[in-house]
Amino acid sequence: MIPVIAIIGRPNVGKSTLFNYLTRSRTALVADEPGVTRDRQYGEGLFNERPFIVIDTGGMEQDEKNLETLMLKQTWAAIEEANVIFWVVDARVGLTPGDSHIAEQLRRLQKTIYVVVNKAEGGNKESACAEFYTLGMEPVLPIAAAQGIGVHDLLETALRQFPVTEAVQENKSQGIRVAIVGRPNAGKSTLVNRILGEERVLVYDAPGTTRDSVFVPFTRRDKDYVLIDTAGVRRKRSVEAGIEKFSVVKTLQAINEANVVIFVLDARQGVAEQDLHLLGFVIDSGKALVIAVNKWDGLAEDERASMRKAIDRRLQFVTYARVRYISALHGTGVGGLFPDVEEAYRSATKKFSASKLTELLNKAVESHQPPAVLGRRIKLRYAHVGGSNPPVIVIHGNQTEALSSSYRRYLANYFREQLSLVGTPIRIELRSGENPFQDKKNELTPRQVKRRKRLMEHVKKK
Repeated sequence: MIPVIAIIGRPNVGKSTLFNYLTRSRTALVADEPGVTRDRQYGEGLFNERPFIVIDTGGMEQDEKNLETLMLKQTWAAIEEANVIFWVVDARVGLTPGDSHIAEQLRRLQKTIYVVVNKAEGGNKESACAEFYTLGMEPVLPIAAAQGIGVHDLLETALRQFPVTEAVQENKSQGIRVAIVGRPNAGKSTLVNRILGEERVLVYDAPGTTRDSVFVPFTRRDKDYVLIDTAGVRRKRSVEAGIEKFSVVKTLQAINEANVVIFVLDARQGVAEQDLHLLGFVIDSGKALVIAVNKWDGLAEDERASMRKAIDRRLQFVTYARVRYISALHGTGVGGLFPDVEEAYRSATKKFSASKLTELLNKAVESHQPPAVLGRRIKLRYAHVGGSNPPVIVIHGNQTEALSSSYRRYLANYFREQLSLVGTPIRIELRSGENPFQDKKNELTPRQVKRRKRLMEHVKKK
């Protein structure tokens, strides 16, 4: 499964800076359910085509008198979830009594721990690490998180021990991988058992700890699927009526491994902020999406109308996804999810020719011209496929870096409509033609230099 890294350490040592560098533009997700504060933040990173989950934690305060209570519950929860610990210390401050006490606690763990000496830019990195070797914990690796110095070596060392397992590869070849995700008590467990036939539960648990998601191969109407369950597959009589166990790590792992995500909403609770956070992560991961509004049975007509309005209003950013109104408990509408899943998967993996995409690009531009930048029109010349699942459309032209986000959205929506794509996001990549003056700056006229400067200032503002 995708490895999990927890970042821990005293306050102000650069934990969040490292988290932000590792996750880059990835969506961060904060656990939000009873008993879980917002001290743990989750995100996904990618290094050498290898995904990983990273957890940012609150600071571990320095206090020799009462260290146990100051080792915050949220930090220890993150440590329990993680495969690898990045213990961040401060090279500028040096070794502190608080660090020594933290080391005493960490030595008892059966975990892979890296002593990450942050703020070690410039000077002698060996001398910056020297005093931390006295803790008796290795490896000790210097980095500068703000600049990204040393982070590449840190990740290369940490992820080397996590090859993709054969079991996961085997499951990937057995059919469309479908993840069931959603907030606690939205009905994920009930839906899982309904899909699998309740008492006919075949459990395949991928190697790893109990925090890993469960892979369940099954066949429906001669079509193969692999269900990636985040709630834990269990027989109907074992499903308690209370709040379902919710693991952010399992959810992010499942999204990462899936081809299609079925996102479960609770019709009686409406669209909550946590739903929007989770959906944001699904979108950022580029996965195909089907939305299942559960517990639809029993709602009065005015309640149904209110829920539909809430979905139209709050989920405008996922209008490309099919919305299915179901009752997992009674089975109403559940069968309709499978055609939606198949449709979303076909859309996400569809192939297109460069000539077709270029033709559509020309029509899109003809219908709605890109805005002018500093008096000059942006020119979009041709398009081709850059990847699938999700579809990536690469557009070449000039001054594309100045193209507004609203026009990018227009292009994505135009391509999606014209190509009849349902249930999948589209990613637009823009590339400008090579600048013939790139290595001849001194040969530019004063007017060209002035215009280039204005263009760069315009792009920065955007």
